[in-house]
Amino acid sequence: GSCWHRCCPGRNNACWALGPHRPRCYCDSYCERTGDCCKDYHAACRHAAVGCVVGSWGPWSGCSSPCGVGSKARSRQVTVPPRHGGEPCPDLKQRRGCLGEHPTCGMAK
Repeated sequence: GSCWHRCCPGRNNACWALGPHRPRCYCDSYCERTGDCCKDYHAACRHAAVGCVVGSWGPWSGCSSPCGVGSKARSRQVTVPPRHGGEPCPDLKQRRGCLGEHPTCGMAK
């Protein structure tokens, strides 16, 4: 089976060719995980793959609750998006718990 002009990013069950030893071989980037790529997949499809690149994490936000349990968040940006079946982007947002300790919290009754 040949992937020439049939390369597809991600998981695409419609992206296949007739295989010499199996009924079908695949030309989508997911075939590397499942092991059912066509014999020329790497030569035809992977030569131009670009994996995702992300920047550094930004600072944590302030606590969402001035008094008591809340959450903080931070994010980062994609600097190079994935192309041609390259590695997908990792998480771009994170959240964690926090405890608001504003000076007025202890004065509330």
